[in-house]
Amino acid sequence: MLTYEECLAMSDLTEEEIAAIAEHEHMDTMIAMALGHYLVTHDGEQKIREIILDDIADARHAGNAERERVLRAVLQHFIATHPEHGRSNVA
Repeated sequence: MLTYEECLAMSDLTEEEIAAIAEHEHMDTMIAMALGHYLVTHDGEQKIREIILDDIADARHAGNAERERVLRAVLQHFIATHPEHGRSNVA
C-alpha cells in the first residue's frame, strides 16, 4: 500500500494545491490528489488554475484575507511549476 507522502510525491502537486482542489470540489484530499494528478497528466492544468482562482474569489467574498493571501501564493507556485497554461488573467 502506498503512503500519503508517496502519493503526494507522484501527484506532481503540492499539499496546498491539493487542498485547494479538495476545498473547491468538496472532496477528501486523497480523492482530490487523484483528480489533480489526472488533470496534470491529461492537459488539465488550466482547470486546476481555475479552481485556485475560484477559491481565491471565495476567500475574498468571505472577507478572509489570510486565506486569500495563502491561495495567491499557491497559485503563483502552481503557475511557476506548471507554466503551460498559467500566465494570463492571474487574480
